[in-house]
Amino acid sequence: MRVLVTGSEGYIGSVLVPLLVERGHDVAGFDTGYFAEARFLPLAASELTRRGDLREIEAKDLKGFDAIIHLGALSNDPWGQLNPELTQQINYECSVRLAKLAKQAGVARFLFSSSCSTYGAASQGGVVETDELNPLSAYAVAKVMAERDITPLADDRFAPTFLRNATVYGVSPRMRFDLVLNNLAGWAFTTGKIVIQSDGTPWRPLVHVRDVSAAFLAIMEAPREVVANQVFNIGQESENYQVRDLAAATEKEFPGSTVVYADQASTGDPRSYRVSFRKFWSAFPNLRFEWNAEKGLRELHEVFDRVGFTGDHFQHRDFIRLKQIEHLLETGALDHELRWTCALAAREA
Repeated sequence: MRVLVTGSEGYIGSVLVPLLVERGHDVAGFDTGYFAEARFLPLAASELTRRGDLREIEAKDLKGFDAIIHLGALSNDPWGQLNPELTQQINYECSVRLAKLAKQAGVARFLFSSSCSTYGAASQGGVVETDELNPLSAYAVAKVMAERDITPLADDRFAPTFLRNATVYGVSPRMRFDLVLNNLAGWAFTTGKIVIQSDGTPWRPLVHVRDVSAAFLAIMEAPREVVANQVFNIGQESENYQVRDLAAATEKEFPGSTVVYADQASTGDPRSYRVSFRKFWSAFPNLRFEWNAEKGLRELHEVFDRVGFTGDHFQHRDFIRLKQIEHLLETGALDHELRWTCALAAREA
């Protein structure tokens, strides 16, 4: 298949694109380049990516593709709280526009990277795809709205599929330390203190970055009738954790570290959701995920040792989405609408 991956240089994209290439697909990437220099490990297939702003893409740019995997978005909750208007514009409006252009261009498959954060605060355990959504952040609201408005575009020629990913973790060439398990491991390795920003009780489902990439691949290659206009929670039943359990697992993996609750932790975190993944596994019974949180922590530890990981790495803007965007704004590389101020800035950011 000829595949376009938006956000191809991001945390998931930099793992997914080489997997697609290895599988034999003809892959092109599209990325704005905000994190072009954020290289935690060597990148593969980076030459496949074209620089551009999703707000400016046109139907002609999508001609000839069999599938689009749409990862491109402003991540994550902290940025959404800082600028909800731009989050809505890029994560919602641009996503719907891209789906409409894809349909116009004759693209048959459209895989939308959504999130289990759309469940927000779910009182019941094991929420399924048809349960009520309760988004508590601008990021999650934009995902809900995009799902809602892309769904009616489905017909015999255009098949969107929505992947509500669990919270992703694990090693990627474009590393992120603003994700819960990566963050806990980074604190433990660099300071010996595992800092929890909540009271530890919220539930989070987790999925490794390579497993979620395998899910995108499986859905893209699946028979149309299995995935057309379907929503899938992406993760495993066994990988629903309370944050305090993740902290305990981190403490075990990093001897000598201790759990510390941040000053504001007593206020708690309203986001809490335990998720069922039965629908996905019923549709893909032969697929196997390779990772769990314990194995992922071991991987992080081994890579930290290998690269000489330090506190400077852990706190660097390259690996924290909000910090990097704020830096680009402060230096004038981006304007207030997050558009590059000149072509040179996009290449050198």
